[in-house]
Amino acid sequence: MGQRILGLDPGLAILGFGVIDGADLSAPAASGTHAEAAVVDFGVIETPAKTPVGDRLCTIYTDLHSLLELYKPDLVAIEKFFFYRMGNTILVAQARGVVMLVLAQHSMPFVEFTPAQVKQALTGYGNADKSEVQQAVARELNLERIPRPDDAADGLALALAAWYQR
Repeated sequence: MGQRILGLDPGLAILGFGVIDGADLSAPAASGTHAEAAVVDFGVIETPAKTPVGDRLCTIYTDLHSLLELYKPDLVAIEKFFFYRMGNTILVAQARGVVMLVLAQHSMPFVEFTPAQVKQALTGYGNADKSEVQQAVARELNLERIPRPDDAADGLALALAAWYQR
């Protein structure tokens, strides 16, 4: 049996998610093929900018509970807290705190990756640019095009990084 992984790219305005089903690596693959991962779904949880921060955090809380109940992942991969811009850091930390709370409430196992670890896992190069990572996501998941928005592609990249690390 494979593993369902939910990747989460936390943010207050946009939280990206990607859900994959990874084939069981211990099961024999068909002749000439290798175990693959398949997309189940991807998208974003968005909160309007002019909405009070508390209400935005409540939206993330509620929608993330719904995602966990709908997809029932075996594992969650989340981006490690990373300093982008100082003005955005506190808001991202607040959103990430809500994510961690919801995961704890569901007793959900999780792994964390830095952006460099995700880049390394998908491209073999820890300083790869965003387009290289997005192309790797599309290639590894046999997608015709790069997933949009970028935050959703990041969620899928995190899920793939977790699947590769098993």
